Amino acid sequence: MALSTSANVSEPSVIRRILTTPSTWAVVGLSTDATRTAYGVARWMHDALGHRIIPVHPRAQEVWDEQGYPNLTQIPNGTIVTVVDCFVNSTLVGAIVDEAIAIGAGAVWLQLDVIDEAAAERAVAAGLHVVMDRCPAIEGPRIPAF
Repeated sequence: MALSTSANVSEPSVIRRILTTPSTWAVVGLSTDATRTAYGVARWMHDALGHRIIPVHPRAQEVWDEQGYPNLTQIPNGTIVTVVDCFVNSTLVGAIVDEAIAIGAGAVWLQLDVIDEAAAERAVAAGLHVVMDRCPAIEGPRIPAF
């Protein structure tokens, strides 16, 4: 059985808790380009759900008065990143998941069409929750009484 269909990945109760508990999300691929999906989804998570959003992008731009960083390991020590949200190509996500494990993130969220079974296995083995091939802006409205 593929990991993505196992009980350890994309559990509805985990999705609900991750989305409804205000926390800090590092959004990998977030820039100031308002035409990009990452921008719109991150904005929704910030405005509708109350999450703090830290942009992670090679150009490390400030977004919504929040300092950006070129990668997860550059986020200052002491900053607790609850969820690492990945808006990158599947071929790049393994290294990002490894960084998420290294910084002690609580979960990784791989966006629609971002699938890496081996990276998901590493994250689960390290104790992180994993949501894969899902979008928070789609999943959020599916939650009852949301």
